Amino acid sequence: MIIKPTFLSISRKLQQVLNVSLLVLVTLLAVFLVKETYHLAHTLFTKNQSPFSYLPIEGIVIYFLYFEFIALIIKYFESGYHFPLRYFVYIGITAIIRLIIIDHKNPVDTLFYSGSILVLIISLWLVNTDRLKR
Repeated sequence: MIIKPTFLSISRKLQQVLNVSLLVLVTLLAVFLVKETYHLAHTLFTKNQSPFSYLPIEGIVIYFLYFEFIALIIKYFESGYHFPLRYFVYIGITAIIRLIIIDHKNPVDTLFYSGSILVLIISLWLVNTDRLKR
């Protein structure tokens, strides 16, 4: 009987440490998001670029990754301290797309990356079916 309140107090303290850590992480992600916004705006509106320069698509995908991680942390607090599985799948799909954009020299690797995206999409569909929601 005495042991149970001790474990509950340790659990609550660890939950508080986790919450504070996530708040620090979301603050850092917001700072990096602002930095990436500045970098993309600077790339778009700088006139010193050559006519063959283009907007780096990698920066845009990184931008979406920041949004997804921030949304994941917000959902964690909104859903009662629980990370929804589908947000991790979304982040994984976006990360693999970024990898394909950056490293697309080997067609076999690109095919495997595409297959990984297909597996993630199928798993997302399976998780959202009515049979598994019960």
